Amino acid sequence: MPKKEIRVLGIDDAPFDKFNDKKTLIIGTFFRGGSFIDGVLSTEVTVDGNDSTKKIIELIKKSKFKPQLQAIMLDGIALGGFNVVDIVQINRETGIPVIVVMRDYPDFEKIEKALIKLNKKEKIKLLKKAGEIHKAGNIFIQICGIDLEKAEAIIKITCTRSFIPEPIRVAHIIASGLHFGESRGKA
Repeated sequence: MPKKEIRVLGIDDAPFDKFNDKKTLIIGTFFRGGSFIDGVLSTEVTVDGNDSTKKIIELIKKSKFKPQLQAIMLDGIALGGFNVVDIVQINRETGIPVIVVMRDYPDFEKIEKALIKLNKKEKIKLLKKAGEIHKAGNIFIQICGIDLEKAEAIIKITCTRSFIPEPIRVAHIIASGLHFGESRGKA
């Protein structure tokens, strides 16, 4: 069982206009467990682009918190629409386990149809590369570089205010607040 104050990074993207925005903000929050926020980082990714993996790796490698970081949590497998994250590459290049958090089980048939329609069929391989989806309490997760039991323990430690881990929930609130001037939507 991990310590209650395990250092975790939660990442989420800001809202964006899929017809007009070329880039969107992503926010990362560093937490000790699910109780204390220790830092915030940000960058931009291309809407429906291919740079989310690279940008996340750069943020982590430059962060003063990297030496203590025990897990990276993502709100879904894609940021900025269909800018699909390669969790295997992030784990390989940072040495830090990755946990993808989802409220609902994804409709892969619908996602694949959308990617084909957008002429982004190559992203389907990245979606599949992320691996099996597991039920973890009231949410679903994908994992890389960590076993399911330890990932579930981290989820349990970090879910202090809702079913969504606090590092992701707070990243969502900050990203939404920066975009709209006040936070909106479900975290």
